[in-house]
Amino acid sequence: MLTREENQFLTQVGRGTPGGELLRRYWQPVAPSGELTAEKPIKAVRILGEDLVLFRDTKGGYGLVAKQCPHRRASLAYGRVDDEGIRCPYHGWKFAASGQCLEMPAEPKDTPMLNRIRQPAYPVQKLGGLLFAYLGPDPVPLLPRWDVLAWERGKRWIDVQSVLECNWVQAMENSVDPSHLYWLHGVTAHLAKSVGHYEEGHEFLPFEYGIMKRRTTPPKKPGDKPEIDQHPLLFPNTLRHVSKSKANGAIRHNLQFRVPVDDTHTQVFVVYFEPSATERTGGDADVPFAPFHVRDEQGQYRLDQVLVQDAMAWETQGGIADRSVENLGSADHGVALYRRLLKEQIAAVQKGAEPLGIVRDPKINRLIEFDVINERIGLSTPETQAVA
Repeated sequence: MLTREENQFLTQVGRGTPGGELLRRYWQPVAPSGELTAEKPIKAVRILGEDLVLFRDTKGGYGLVAKQCPHRRASLAYGRVDDEGIRCPYHGWKFAASGQCLEMPAEPKDTPMLNRIRQPAYPVQKLGGLLFAYLGPDPVPLLPRWDVLAWERGKRWIDVQSVLECNWVQAMENSVDPSHLYWLHGVTAHLAKSVGHYEEGHEFLPFEYGIMKRRTTPPKKPGDKPEIDQHPLLFPNTLRHVSKSKANGAIRHNLQFRVPVDDTHTQVFVVYFEPSATERTGGDADVPFAPFHVRDEQGQYRLDQVLVQDAMAWETQGGIADRSVENLGSADHGVALYRRLLKEQIAAVQKGAEPLGIVRDPKINRLIEFDVINERIGLSTPETQAVA
């Protein structure tokens, strides 16, 4: 259990808060790149408690600026774009992707205000069909070229989950909580005779990008080998996973980004990649994307879906789970490890150090692949150059 103060320390995401300053050291996805088109080049977004406007200019460049115009506070979400930037719909002030004001139509051409006014703005990069933004201080780190985002020999697509009414930490704690699998999803393979006690072994191994989770299932019958399931939690707010398609039996790799909208809302983007000998998808290509609704038209959870089962468990803990009244058991050692890691990395940032998993070396960043194994579905060794 945590004190209320410790809980607040870990869960707040706003600028200037301990958790918010940690999260701002990492690139965060804000939208599928294909969502911004020539016909609809502007999208209002909220991330880390900040209201922003994402846009694509007529040259194909991207920008992310504060939503309210610094002139009279009208929303830039209703503005217009050209080959230089975005223009406010109220009085025509225009801003570059850097935030620099370029034009003030009603002011004298030599007004000193033009050089002085700069809209808060953040860099944007495109990878794996997503637009990522960096809201932190200089120097800007490299956008990690994680395998699912950068692989090319196969097809890639994105699900955009409806915004969840809960804090992002609830989603991430779920990723190091193996004891929920049988009860919530009904998919864990083996139960001991005493109901609720698992024969499986679980390990949580810290590594350079987060926590590697390893599950070992005993043989189903004498002579068989134990089965291994291994995949990483990528710190601070991403899960790398793999599954098998029910439709065609193909291996599907995915990255699940749990992006903090604010303290009590989370946006989940899931990027899928299915290796193929015949299809290619460039890392810089727009890819198909679709909404994924957690609830049906009557507002009920669609509990036949695994991701919805998770969302139900996260949301019903409350907007911010009250960890001061919980009771952790021995099966929750992965959750405890993640919380310690979160505390440690927040403390590192407060001391001026660089947190876990930041990428600076371009050679390392050519392609970052992970040792993902799931022998239950036939993935016994990491798929590396076969899909690079």
